[in-house]
Amino acid sequence: MAHINETKDWRIYHDFGQILIAWARELYQDEPSRLDVDGIVYAFDSSTIKLCLQLCPWARLHHDKGGVKMHTLLDLRGSIPTFIYLTEAAVHNSKTMSLIPVEPGSYYLMDKGYVDFKQLFNHFHRQQAFFVTRAKDNMKYEVLEERPVDKRTGVVSDAIIRLTGQKTSQWYPDALRMVIYEDYATGNIYRFLSNDFTHSYLTIAELYRERWQVECFFKWIKQRLHIKSFYGTSQNAVFSQIWIAICDYLLLAIAKKVYHIDQNLYILSAAIGKVLFERKPLGELFVKPKRPQNDSDDGQLTLWENFFGQ
Repeated sequence: MAHINETKDWRIYHDFGQILIAWARELYQDEPSRLDVDGIVYAFDSSTIKLCLQLCPWARLHHDKGGVKMHTLLDLRGSIPTFIYLTEAAVHNSKTMSLIPVEPGSYYLMDKGYVDFKQLFNHFHRQQAFFVTRAKDNMKYEVLEERPVDKRTGVVSDAIIRLTGQKTSQWYPDALRMVIYEDYATGNIYRFLSNDFTHSYLTIAELYRERWQVECFFKWIKQRLHIKSFYGTSQNAVFSQIWIAICDYLLLAIAKKVYHIDQNLYILSAAIGKVLFERKPLGELFVKPKRPQNDSDDGQLTLWENFFGQ
């Protein structure tokens, strides 16, 4: 396995993954959403997979640590990864924003690590796509308009703002919307930024909350598919194993839809692991077997019924 990962080009698994992505997206294109928005909702984030720097000197992070960063765009209809870009862990998140495939009318949910106003304006806003992210604490702005809110919902402010920083005001010259939400349970305050001025303030807050799905995807890839340990140390070997894990995830998502399996991917993965070497159709994994009728039992029951019926 280590020899194959070292020698076989990782792009083979990447290209196979693209085929699976297209298939999975077609299967999940009509998946219902709990959010009242017309466009497709995507979540974009990255996750760092730690590596030993002595064994993988090409993957330098800082000091004596190494790692690979997996930048992922997730279609929330079925949690399907549609764009994955692997880099050294030292690459900043915002450096990959220009590579994201943008669709007009769609929504892109990002953490505040991706707040690059020049790219938010040129790559998303000017292409008529919507974004929802979080404001950094040092953001300079002025309030142009305050909209009424029901503070019982947790939203304490819904404002139209304009950036006033010397550079940021040039990078993003148009107005922005800032929705401030307070989590009464923890006392945490969140400031959401968006270029969507149409939907309700609750929808903006709910959109950002949906970003957690990409975190679940990373957790799945790392834990369920055992990607924390690698069979090779070269960049080719590491990238190969990551893409194999992604293909496994996509195959499970496809099987779930094709065979109309109600159980989630965690249960499906565990079930397949137990019957991996059995020639059993996936559609039968969660079908309850019918209890065979025992002729002798049936006859005995009839005998006693007849006895007491006399």
